[in-house]
Amino acid sequence: MDLCGEAVPLDNQDVFERFDKEFTIVVYNHAQVYLWLKRMERYFPWIEERLHRYGLPDDLKYVVVAESDLVPNVASSKGAAGPWQFMPNTGSSYGLPQRGSFDSRYDFERSTESALRLLDDLRRRHGSWAMAIAAYNCGDKRIMEETRAQRVSDYYHLKLPQETERYVFRILAIKEVLGNPTQYGYSLPKGHGYPEQRVDRVNLSLSAPMPIQDAAEAAEMTYREFKKLNPTLRADHIPAGACDVRLPEGKAELFEERLSSIQTQSDSAERPSADVPPDRSTSRPPMPKAEIKPQAEKGSPEKHGSGKSHTVKKGDTLSEIAKTYRVSIQDLQKANQIKGKEVQIGQKLRIP
Repeated sequence: MDLCGEAVPLDNQDVFERFDKEFTIVVYNHAQVYLWLKRMERYFPWIEERLHRYGLPDDLKYVVVAESDLVPNVASSKGAAGPWQFMPNTGSSYGLPQRGSFDSRYDFERSTESALRLLDDLRRRHGSWAMAIAAYNCGDKRIMEETRAQRVSDYYHLKLPQETERYVFRILAIKEVLGNPTQYGYSLPKGHGYPEQRVDRVNLSLSAPMPIQDAAEAAEMTYREFKKLNPTLRADHIPAGACDVRLPEGKAELFEERLSSIQTQSDSAERPSADVPPDRSTSRPPMPKAEIKPQAEKGSPEKHGSGKSHTVKKGDTLSEIAKTYRVSIQDLQKANQIKGKEVQIGQKLRIP
């Protein structure tokens, strides 16, 4: 076996038995495997496209299966949240802010981008994908402490917390079963899984919170449909300030028109006559206009204007800068004649 192209030493009896335990648990969990196979059709094509774009191993897609069973709207008792189970501080450090009732860790696309950047950073720091994935589970600091104390830098020979000792083997077991389902008695014809969700993203800038029911009606959706498509919204309103929402593909224009209409009616109703003072106790804040930003077509990066630049600050990485400006790492490297992925503090980069 291999993990991300790295050989797994199954000839070591301890390593074999640890893998065999996780494989046996996974391969006989029939209901869960079928649910994974169905959800794979929805989420794996998008993840695979991103892995290919960034030149990362395809096996990393199995990490999200181990983390959340491919269910975006999940949270742990320890505070981890979303499909990739980001802790609050790590999420904020990798571009997933949490503000009031808005938590971008639940955004599948954005949390995937952040998770891939984090895993790539961990691999460069620890020298192997197995160690990177272990660090993703129990924390970068814990892995560094254990490697120093035990004088071992190989995941398969480190003594780690029980969950982490099982974690990489669980991912290997998931990879083996989902990569070869018919070999283990699973049959789900292509097209019988869950369909991909094609969505528009709409940027909002709200002066006051907006009830989700109002937004749902503007998009001709139910409250349940709107909440399911937007797990980032953790309350029954969209918070004030900058925020984006996901709508079924093709609904963005209607949504904007409806909000504009509501705003116009609200402005007219609240405009006082010359003789009557406004009733401050019952007035509602005007409905904000929505800025439409459709999600980019799968497989094609978003276009951005030229002339932008970025000065590298402490802690910046090439992948983080690419994510911030929504360009590929390869385009950023080409525009600045960078051969590797290292950047220097104070370096000025041209954004293509």
